[in-house]
Amino acid sequence: MNKLRNYFRESYHELVHKVSWPTWQELQSSTMVVLIATVVITLVVWGMDALSNLVLTQYYKMF
Repeated sequence: MNKLRNYFRESYHELVHKVSWPTWQELQSSTMVVLIATVVITLVVWGMDALSNLVLTQYYKMF
């Protein structure tokens, strides 16, 4: 039981005193980067899907 208590005490100490939390401005900037990257990747995957659908549809029409 002592080990468990010590683990939680050290975890709390690390979270409160050793972790450097981002500022509100940094958090907003990082969030915007993630949102933009998500939209770009989504558009790329959608484009690949649409292109493969078009190519396969044309291919299947030949037979």
